[in-house]
Amino acid sequence: MAPHRWPFAAIAGLVLSVISLPALADGGRPCAGLPGWGALQSALAAAIGAPGNGGLGFNMWATMVGNDGTICAVAFSGSDYTGQWLGSRLISAQKANTANDFSLSKGAPPASSPLHASGLALSTANLYSAVQPGGSLYGLQHSNPVDPEIAYQGSASLFGTPYDPLVGQRAGGVNVFGGGLALYAAGGVKVGAVGVSGDTSCTDHFVAWHLRHNLRLDHLANVGGVSGDAQHPDNIVYDIKPTNGDGLLNPNGNVGASASGYGHPTCSPPTGDPTSLPAVIP
Repeated sequence: MAPHRWPFAAIAGLVLSVISLPALADGGRPCAGLPGWGALQSALAAAIGAPGNGGLGFNMWATMVGNDGTICAVAFSGSDYTGQWLGSRLISAQKANTANDFSLSKGAPPASSPLHASGLALSTANLYSAVQPGGSLYGLQHSNPVDPEIAYQGSASLFGTPYDPLVGQRAGGVNVFGGGLALYAAGGVKVGAVGVSGDTSCTDHFVAWHLRHNLRLDHLANVGGVSGDAQHPDNIVYDIKPTNGDGLLNPNGNVGASASGYGHPTCSPPTGDPTSLPAVIP
């Protein structure tokens, strides 16, 4: 039997259709316009040295994703990939994915929305209380799971380099404690997100905040959030009443109800005052 011959026009049409698919959403370049690996690494190193971070003083991982969740860069601050918690590499990617997935550009929600009529910047720290049993977002942490075939591929010697196997992939994942922040360009336009991991979850948030500010991608003026602070709309909120579940006070403040519904527990060693973090770019 003679081999099947596809008409040239049909083949050309199929190729053009496949090529044009990503162009419908992002021009096929989800990382275009974002800083590169070198900028991410430099911003991470500077952020770790910022005052008030608290925590354990460990080296850390940072991951940056584009608007569609594609991983654009992965970096670390230690001398090699074993210089910080190895598990935090993927956690940083999860945090970036989460902040990107559940944040919106300025003007995205309807004007009738009372909480965030101008948009929504939602950090991973803002999700902690809402996903606890009985919380309004309980179960969110089980959605959008990490793709293990992507997460664990490649040589470990490439981790955190410009050729990290995660780069160009969408690993997915949801993380619900501090360290993930959406990235906003001028005009309050969300262009992706960054995730930081490697220390306490509170310190992860502080370092991520400084990192985003170092990248000049915190144009959040008039972009709404749940923190109650217009200058820090997606900041960590410490409003969990310190109880241990039986009505007795727990000095560590790690369990209990959040007054806002978006609270995060404090960490030990403690960080500084969240309101001391740089205000967002006006």
